[in-house]
Amino acid sequence: MTLIVQKYGGTSVADPDRIHAVADNVAITKKRGNDVIVVVSAMGKATDNLISLADQVAKKQSGREMDMLLTTGERQTAALLTMALADRGIDAISYTGSQVGIITDTAHRKAKIIEVKGDRVRNSLAEGKVCVIAGFQGVSTDKEVTTMGRGASDLTASALAQAMGADSCEIYTDVTGVFTADPRIVPQARKLAKVHFDEMLEMAGAGSKVLAMRSVEFARNHDVPLHVRSAFTWEPGTLVSNEEPSVEDPIISGVVTDMTEAKVTVLGVPDKPGISAALFEPLAAANVNVDMIVQNTSTEGRTDISFTMPMADLDEATSIVQQVAAEIGAETVTHDNDIAKLSLVGAGMKSSPGIAAKMFRVLADEDVNIQMISTSTIRVSIIIPAGDMERAARALHTAFDLDSGADYSAPLPTRK
Repeated sequence: MTLIVQKYGGTSVADPDRIHAVADNVAITKKRGNDVIVVVSAMGKATDNLISLADQVAKKQSGREMDMLLTTGERQTAALLTMALADRGIDAISYTGSQVGIITDTAHRKAKIIEVKGDRVRNSLAEGKVCVIAGFQGVSTDKEVTTMGRGASDLTASALAQAMGADSCEIYTDVTGVFTADPRIVPQARKLAKVHFDEMLEMAGAGSKVLAMRSVEFARNHDVPLHVRSAFTWEPGTLVSNEEPSVEDPIISGVVTDMTEAKVTVLGVPDKPGISAALFEPLAAANVNVDMIVQNTSTEGRTDISFTMPMADLDEATSIVQQVAAEIGAETVTHDNDIAKLSLVGAGMKSSPGIAAKMFRVLADEDVNIQMISTSTIRVSIIIPAGDMERAARALHTAFDLDSGADYSAPLPTRK
């Protein structure tokens, strides 16, 4: 019998009507003769609401208690969906991450999976039941409830698919697949039939929110193909796998935009060994995830260093950098949160010289100023003023022959 893992994101189960729709789809999948494991996220903005409640009752929250709190969102969804399935005559049972044996390390709110036991799931499947599992959570080697970070329900699904030997892993979200750009920004973006894991990793790292990076890493490492689909239209989506691209595939797979980063610049830094370590080690210790780094050429023994990080970390990063700057004798620290990151991603870059040059020419013609540049073998990322982002993304999308020829028309649920 075919085993299918289906994961439903927060917008897919945001309210009772959406849960009814998901239950209908799960019931159809089961009645076609498949074994089904369902992984669910918290409903809509439930996790954000729980974080807000914590902020209202305490200035500081321990990681342990936050994990105890945040896991309730997914448990709620799992129980409600199981009830909806029972109402449709489907024998189903809900489980928490700890109940199915998702064993993690001891890092609260960012735990890593060590092992997936899954004995209770196997037994329930053997009894003909649909297993509905609360995503994003597990139990640590210290027997404490843990969570694995935002977006980790995708990771739960990938890990279960690998551990249970599933035939497919379907990731249901609020878009119909992986697109050449965000259709909200580039109306002529088109859906990709397939994407290589390496490209998807670069897209996720560059700011695409379709799949969480850790889930893609896990799926790639364990060769678990992911089928990204819409829970609103149910149409076929995008297959993300290790299948190598053919020579007929386009050079560029996507234009990725990200408005969630900020930039910090340290001016007048003494140019001598150990300075970069003194600057970035405290940031790492504070779990500030530094993205792009640029150091200018030294002039009279001093240089400037700029780097980007999530905007949510800007205040903490600025405070740390100001303290370090005073200690190392730098002149001043500035920051800018009115920026955007724009990336070109495509496996075809490996054998196609001139991609970056063409990108820069297109942006020059659009009078867009580039502040920072970062590259890999299949990605070119730049930092530009936020106000230029939409115009630049559309120009690049057209220049690299990605336009579909018609504006995307499928329903796009509003992200609040």
